[in-house]
Amino acid sequence: MARLSENKIILVTRATRLEELVARFNTEGQARFYVEHLGADFSDYEAEDRTYKNSLREVEAQLHEMGRLQVLDRHFLPNFIFGAEDTVVVLGQDGLVANTLKYLQEHPVVAINPDPARWDGVLLPFGVQDVSKVVRDVFGNRRKMREITMARAELNNGQHLYGVNDLFIGQRTHISARYMVEIGGDSEQQSSSGIIVSTGLGSTGWFKSIMAGAMGIGKALGQSMRADMVGSFAWEANYLYYTVREPFPSRYSSTQMVFGELTREKPMRLVSQMPENGVIFSDGIEQDYLEFNSATHAVITVAEKKGHLVV
Repeated sequence: MARLSENKIILVTRATRLEELVARFNTEGQARFYVEHLGADFSDYEAEDRTYKNSLREVEAQLHEMGRLQVLDRHFLPNFIFGAEDTVVVLGQDGLVANTLKYLQEHPVVAINPDPARWDGVLLPFGVQDVSKVVRDVFGNRRKMREITMARAELNNGQHLYGVNDLFIGQRTHISARYMVEIGGDSEQQSSSGIIVSTGLGSTGWFKSIMAGAMGIGKALGQSMRADMVGSFAWEANYLYYTVREPFPSRYSSTQMVFGELTREKPMRLVSQMPENGVIFSDGIEQDYLEFNSATHAVITVAEKKGHLVV
């Protein structure tokens, strides 16, 4: 069968929980012993692995018929160079879609749910059976795209990092992070458990849990809070929200700037006061981070690029 396109199709995958256990314990038998020895059900790991691999085989077969296919494990995303005309297909959970989007430019992303019985798939609008039709439509420019706003952190040494759901700025460990923060001309010294900067896409995750906790505390203290703030905001919103976790007031540190909106016109500027273990990471991927130690400056703002999810 003739190819529909000579451009590459990049299929992004991830290891299953079973594969990660085998990598840790060397054999499936040892992995089974470990899980069952602790009283857990190993068959659930096997079922998940079997379903994902069946889906992967089916998706690969469909994509091979349409173009030049390259399968890419998520661990190689930070160093992989995507071609400008590549079409990207993601087979996995929502987190894999988010982690892929931040390494792309204008690439359309077709997100496939490999196991609808297991994963809700907020970012996974298609099933395995849809792959051929959807990718053909993408090649023919017959599919709409939903834009996704990202956050960007840039350091004064030129390094930068994107966040599709959120950015975390703070200590690698659980000790307090110390830094100076400036937004819109106001500034203060802070000591906290770190700062979370959330996008609209991420507002149903970390942001929502922080706001729900704040609302519960306010209610217990007899204080009202806007109920709508606990909900999400639009994926394509041109702003971010920041929240400071557990800010600590002292002679040195203040707590007046603990929540608010960030835009390109009103970014957040930070100066680290942490001798070591200061980090900025995104989307819960702690291994992919920027060092944020003493005297390092960071600017947090709405990213200049957006993600494009095929719908």
